[in-house]
Amino acid sequence: MTSDQIPSVEGAKPLRADARRNRARLLEVAEAVFAERGTGASTEEIAREAKVGIATVFRHFPTKEALLRAVLVRWMERMGEEGRRLADELGPADALFAFFDLVLDQSPAKNAFAAALADAGVDVKAATSESGQALHEVLTALLEDAQRVGAVRPDLELPELTAILVGTCRMLEHLDGHPESAKRARAVVRDGLKAGAGGRDCVEQ
Repeated sequence: MTSDQIPSVEGAKPLRADARRNRARLLEVAEAVFAERGTGASTEEIAREAKVGIATVFRHFPTKEALLRAVLVRWMERMGEEGRRLADELGPADALFAFFDLVLDQSPAKNAFAAALADAGVDVKAATSESGQALHEVLTALLEDAQRVGAVRPDLELPELTAILVGTCRMLEHLDGHPESAKRARAVVRDGLKAGAGGRDCVEQ
């Protein structure tokens, strides 16, 4: 079940097709507004941009935290969709690195949504557990395919890759405003993921 299909209120009946479209439209507008104006943007601003009444927003998302959670879940779902698309279009040798770059490029928005939820007292990991698990499955498949064709070092496992991805996102935040340094740092990380970059391969040489 995707974020466009889940009921707005827990325990409620699944939404009709027109209501799902309205909900999806609100999520699209909310993500754009939050990205442009920050997570401090109000639900009233989102209602105006979506050209609906505030009551329509609250009918789908009773609180701003519920809206932020839904936006974050949708972001994670979209990353999963993009990961599967890259696997189909690029093949295993390039798909993992392309996905890595995609997540890095879009991580500032994701981090802002997560931080706003955490500040509101929401357990972000629990709130996004289903979409997070699906995203991990996509990342696992990309990693295993890349290792199968010898594009990525064979001793790398998902926990390390996830930690590297998260850490690289934080590193790039630190280098904000220094594009050349950020470019070099990303290249160092990418090179470290490639087969022969370290571990047993280097020890044996």
